[in-house]
Amino acid sequence: MKRLAILSAGTAALIVFAATPPRIQTWGKWNDYAGTADSMQYSSLTQIYKANVAQLKLAWQVKAPGPNGRFSFNPLVIDGKMYLVGENNSIFALDATTGKQLWVHHVEGRPTNRGFNYWESADRSDQRLIFAADSYLQEINLKTGVTINTFGNDGRVNLREGLGRDPKLVGDVQSGTPGRVFENLIVLGSAPGEMYGSPTGDIRAYDVKTGKLVWTFHTVPHPGEFGYETWPKDAWKYSGGANTWGGLSIDEKRGIAYFPLGSPTYDLYGADREGDNLFGNCLLALDVRTGKRLWHFQMVHHDLWDYDLTASPNLLTVKHNGKNVDIVAQATKFGFLYVLDRVTGKPIWPVEERPVPKSDMPGEHASPTQPFPTLPPPFSRQKFTVDDINPHLEQAEKDKLRTTLMEAYNEGIFTPPAYNRNQIAVPGEMGGANWGSTAGDPATGMLYVRAYDAPAIHKLTAEPPGNQRNSVAVTTEQKGYALYMQNCIGCHGPDRERIPFPKDMAQAQFTASLRSGKGEMPSFSTTSLSAENIDALAAFLTDPAKGTLPPPANAAGGRGRAGLPPPPPPPAGQSRYYGPFGNIFKAANGLIAMAPPWSSIVAYDLNQGTIKWRVPIGTTPGLAAKGIKDTGSSAFIRNGPVVTAGGLIFIGTGPDRMLHALDKDTGKMLWEVEMPANPDGIPAVYEVAGRQYIAFFGAVSGAKESVSYKPGLPDSQGYYVYALPTR
Repeated sequence: MKRLAILSAGTAALIVFAATPPRIQTWGKWNDYAGTADSMQYSSLTQIYKANVAQLKLAWQVKAPGPNGRFSFNPLVIDGKMYLVGENNSIFALDATTGKQLWVHHVEGRPTNRGFNYWESADRSDQRLIFAADSYLQEINLKTGVTINTFGNDGRVNLREGLGRDPKLVGDVQSGTPGRVFENLIVLGSAPGEMYGSPTGDIRAYDVKTGKLVWTFHTVPHPGEFGYETWPKDAWKYSGGANTWGGLSIDEKRGIAYFPLGSPTYDLYGADREGDNLFGNCLLALDVRTGKRLWHFQMVHHDLWDYDLTASPNLLTVKHNGKNVDIVAQATKFGFLYVLDRVTGKPIWPVEERPVPKSDMPGEHASPTQPFPTLPPPFSRQKFTVDDINPHLEQAEKDKLRTTLMEAYNEGIFTPPAYNRNQIAVPGEMGGANWGSTAGDPATGMLYVRAYDAPAIHKLTAEPPGNQRNSVAVTTEQKGYALYMQNCIGCHGPDRERIPFPKDMAQAQFTASLRSGKGEMPSFSTTSLSAENIDALAAFLTDPAKGTLPPPANAAGGRGRAGLPPPPPPPAGQSRYYGPFGNIFKAANGLIAMAPPWSSIVAYDLNQGTIKWRVPIGTTPGLAAKGIKDTGSSAFIRNGPVVTAGGLIFIGTGPDRMLHALDKDTGKMLWEVEMPANPDGIPAVYEVAGRQYIAFFGAVSGAKESVSYKPGLPDSQGYYVYALPTR
């Protein structure tokens, strides 16, 4: 299969820029999402360090009941004030030293749930918070919380427009992760969905002051654009995805933006998109002022595994062959860490195209090779044999898993999904590194990865699952299954984990929970989930078996976002096949089928391309109660660490309600404390009036305790801020 060169002709012009030394002073603030535009998740503050971290105490907390996002929110701290999402999807400004409320801005719909962007004019007279809600980009005045109506059309920019689809037929496209501000631009990724008919994940930049669209980069190339020949003719008209829904990073000195792109649609079957499918699964470098492509590196050709690149690219300077080299490091869902020259896109260590297993799907042409980095070594396991079965299971369950493994298509990493039989993906699409899971140390060239080892199990069939069926031809429960697969599976999984069933509450209470949000669950407006759809979802959750029955014989076509018309038929001569997403391979009791550890912190020395240390992080409550505490967390959450110049790594582990501080040089645990709620997301590290603080978000899902999960206490959801005691 022909491969396109990873570099454009324009790359050479960039090499004239000198390497930029680390600007330590910028890492002492937390006025950007995840700390800084380079996505380092690093703080240069040193008041809290190895010798005194055990003295940390709760300085203040503020409750945030209701819709605080599907995962958690990373606050901004600007001029001693903290900005976050709180009760009823509202935006709050707080005193960052006490939590006292200063103002509140009520939002219509669901705002960006992982963070905001901040922009200020050169003289700081104009300061703005930037966010999206229900796929409308919006801005408010930082000092007052008042909407800036001169932005866009009466204060809003419709993100559904300009994607090559009828905006009326496009569902939510905003990502839960914010974009990045550069000069007077706000640069955005998107989350358009993963189904047949989903729009493309075009990258766009808007003028911060006016909301005017400045440039667009087509991630599924149009005719005449670079990469068009890696797709079938006119694929941009029907194929979608290839979007940045995780974090993007910017080299502010050079004006280069780095976008980790996801898989094209449909995630698990690609016969209607034959070819390598640029720019799916690429790390893409663009001139942030113009949107011009500078270089790209594709990490998965013709993705069939939902191996989105979701972790933010980390921008570090390392010592390589005796010279300082500015690099970009990209962690992946499948356990590889790619380290590239930040300017040219060339790998620091060789990357080899190696043969991978073939596909047995009708019409599918899987890529015969995939790019394997020779260094650094993987941070997650990439095979699952019978010797790797979870030892903490009853023998009968082990025997069942053994039979499943032996009968499945299971040839290690990049085993394609199979037709009418199980396929094992190692890691699965929920494994490896996900949103927020990497943090770098600019002083040492170390990179820390929060790794999750979780295989997936899939089976592709010609029959569409509920989320792909024509709504006219399904029962109420099947429609509810479609809605669950579209809106809920990412958090609750295919087995509906940690979810209170409607039969345990009144219909009005169930509806109210969806409208207002609850714990980690976002709110759903009438636009995103109608009253009829809520009834269908309740019907499915009350009797799941009825929702997953085979579809009627006349069911046809497929669906994009729930509640929208079916997408157009496949190209002439093509068929469509379907499979489940997010199917972690588990035992009957909910534990991962593979042996622990399941969650770890892996420390890389990127000067050498080696792993310096690895430790499990978190516990699995049901096993910890039996004295088995070295498993790492078995529950899937999207979260990550923050590294500090004080020699520490801060991270929370949601399923066991624990906060941790590790020695960044050894991985030794230096401080732990249990929270009333489940910590999630990325901590924020900041300083006000000479005092350093660490802020965590804690969520309460309302779910019952399980072997993998320890629920938060009632009424405990909110923000928890820690500091050293004052004298």
